Order: sequence, then structure tokens, then C-alpha cells
Amino acid sequence: MKKVEVYILSGFLGSGKTSLLKRLLEDEQKSARKVAVMMNELGKVSIDSDAISDDDVALKELLGGCICCSIQDKLEAQLQGLLIDEKPDVIYIETTGAAHPVEVLDAILSPLFAEKLIIKGIITTVDGTRWINRKALSPQLQQLILEQVRHADFIIINKMNELTEGQQATITFEMQALNSKARCLLTNYSQISVTLLRNLSVSFDKESQRIPLNLTTFVYQFKQSISQTEFEEFLKGLPDTIYRIKGYLKFDYSDQPFLFQFSYGMPLYMREYMNLPLNLVFIGENIEWAQIQAQLSNLEKEVKNR
Repeated sequence: MKKVEVYILSGFLGSGKTSLLKRLLEDEQKSARKVAVMMNELGKVSIDSDAISDDDVALKELLGGCICCSIQDKLEAQLQGLLIDEKPDVIYIETTGAAHPVEVLDAILSPLFAEKLIIKGIITTVDGTRWINRKALSPQLQQLILEQVRHADFIIINKMNELTEGQQATITFEMQALNSKARCLLTNYSQISVTLLRNLSVSFDKESQRIPLNLTTFVYQFKQSISQTEFEEFLKGLPDTIYRIKGYLKFDYSDQPFLFQFSYGMPLYMREYMNLPLNLVFIGENIEWAQIQAQLSNLEKEVKNR
């Protein structure tokens, strides 16, 4: 099955995300690929949609909330609609400046269609002058900017022309200390070689995607029901660096599936009243997904062998 590429454009307000998006779309015009864009604004009226002028680009705007919290349901519905109606080859998602990368991944990877996507990477744009002066921001915003850098696969540092050589060296050193796996590039107006971004991410098996950093996603597809008691024992043994799990699973005492969500070590079950694909989506860091896959397979085998 051909998977749809997804690029996540992250970064604080005014850091150059829209300039980067324009550059990526200009490059896409040279190809025959079907392109879709999702733009997320916190306000009620989009200020950036005029950046998308190509009639061949499907545009979905997510207004009135952040992609990773208040409008997750809307995102899932619009993303599913894009996949069904437009059948794109690639989707670019421009997040709000307030979006946390892990939360964005969690919002995007719905168990209804996660196996159809390949996350090419999280590209974070940074205003170099804001980074230098970030101590003037509130502690919450300082932490958000650090998290956007720490979870990036590629970091674009803008406003190079406003920085001294010493400041440029300091920024690069600080970001590489925070995230040694991502490439950092100093530039102006997000002027970079798009080829560098196309080479992000490598799938290492059919069900998991490895991002050049350590943040990875994994989709497991159940073929049958399992024991809830044994599943909860499995959950207790998970490493702390599994940040999110969500999806649908069926227990051996019920004909109907359950919606399952797991965050910060807390499981939540909600009974569903229709059959849904039994997919479970994981997001974690430094995880050996082959071990997780083997443990889940064993859960199915134990029920089958009874």
C-alpha cells in the first residue's frame, strides 16, 4: 500500500514557517505529485491562507484552536476527508506557534488511518534573535521553544543577517547540545535546499517509522480479541518514554471494541458500539518497537491457544 508523506512544520510565531511552506510548494510545482496543505490558526480568521495560490493544492484550514488540544476531532475529520477525497501524495501541516511536537503527532496519527501515513519529519523554524533573547519570555514559552527544538528532525534558524558570528556560533552550539541528531541550518527567510528535507525519515519495517531523532511512531494491527488483564500487565511494563498510545482493541469478554487512550501512564477505556479497525498507535522515544510488537503478538497467541 502506498503511504502518504506528511511533513510537520513547527516553530514559534513569526519564525518563518509560512516562508518555508511557500518554498516547499514552489518545489512541488515541478513534480506531478498531488499536494495538500493543512494550516492551523488560533484565531477565527486565517491570516496565511493567501500563501496558497496554486489551484492544484487542496487546502484545509483549522481555525479557533490549537491542532494538539481543542480541535483534535476536527483535525481527524478533515485529515480523513483529505485522504478519501483528494488522495494526496504529500500533506504539509503548518502548526500554530503554540503547538508541542509530540502533541501534534498524537493529533495526526488517528488509529483510523495511521497505517496510511509516513511521517517524513518535524521541521522546526526558529527566529535566531528570539532564541538569543528567549530569557525575556515567560517560563512556559521558553520551555515550548526548547521542546520544539528538542523534537525536531531539521532545524532552520532564521534572521542570520541580524546575528553576529559569535551569536550564530552560540545558537548552533546550544541547539546541537539540545538535539544532536537534527541538522541545524542558519539562513534568512527559510532559504534552504528543499532536497535536504526530502531525505528526512526512513521506514525500517512495514509497521513503524523512524524519525532521524529518537521520536518514533508505531502502528500495531490486532487480528483478534485479547485479555484485558494481560493487556494491563503489558502496560505496566512499558518504558516511561512511551508518551502516547491510542486506538481500538477488543477484549475476549466483549463483542464490541473499546477506544483506548494512554497518556502519562494513565489508561482510559471507552466502549464503542460499532466495529472499527483494531489499530493501536504508539508514540515514543528510544523504543525498540520489535519488542513491543512481539509482546502484543503474544497477547493474541495466548487467547488463541486457550
